Amino acid sequence: QVQLVESGGGLVQAGGSLRLSCAASGRTFSSLTMGWFRQAPGKEREFVAAISWSGGSTIYADSMKGRFTISRDNAKNTGYLQMNSLKPEDTAVYYCAVPVGNYYGRRAQEYDYWGQGTQVTVSS
Repeated sequence: QVQLVESGGGLVQAGGSLRLSCAASGRTFSSLTMGWFRQAPGKEREFVAAISWSGGSTIYADSMKGRFTISRDNAKNTGYLQMNSLKPEDTAVYYCAVPVGNYYGRRAQEYDYWGQGTQVTVSS
């Protein structure tokens, strides 16, 4: 079992920044990939970014490249998503997730444990 708790969401103006955190407990977080996904109202959940267990490799959705940065601190069992140059279309509930196995990628169905989500709202 892995428990994930996101925090750091909120209301920000376009062009602003937010840093999301994902605190993990339970099974060894440091050995697992971590991903961030988001879901806007009326839309399907979409991949945002993923980071390997060591932090040495990252993947981003094309629309987030150059604006978002995923990172992790395994000593603190915490992952992060730094979001800069936010746009109104970034408004969504953001979720962190981890897979049980060795999966490292973009497919949401491969992730087994999910947090409750944190709301990010970007005003124009």
